[in-house]
Amino acid sequence: MSTKIYVGNLPYSVTDSTLESNFSEFGGVSSAKVMMDRETGRSKGFGFVEMASAEVAQAAITALHGMSVDGRSIVVNLARPREAGGGNSGGYSSAGYGAPKRSDVGYGNGGYGGGRY
Repeated sequence: MSTKIYVGNLPYSVTDSTLESNFSEFGGVSSAKVMMDRETGRSKGFGFVEMASAEVAQAAITALHGMSVDGRSIVVNLARPREAGGGNSGGYSSAGYGAPKRSDVGYGNGGYGGGRY
């Protein structure tokens, strides 16, 4: 089973192949991906590496965390799973608009103004 590693604070010059070669010296790398901005095509400054086993992943984390790459101290740790829900925080979703309903604000509380603000 492969283990996914988060690599943060990367210089913008780092590419997928650079990331893979840096981690491959610790063991088998299944994949290495630097996250890119869709609009600009530039690196977002972080990426993910999948290692062949938990042992080689831990060795890479121990050796590379805090290492200086092009003057930047990189962050290397186990990747956390994505949050469930896909990023809908208070916006539109299948359940409708997710804003909390307040009874003390808005229309229906008397007069033309609609209540307290």
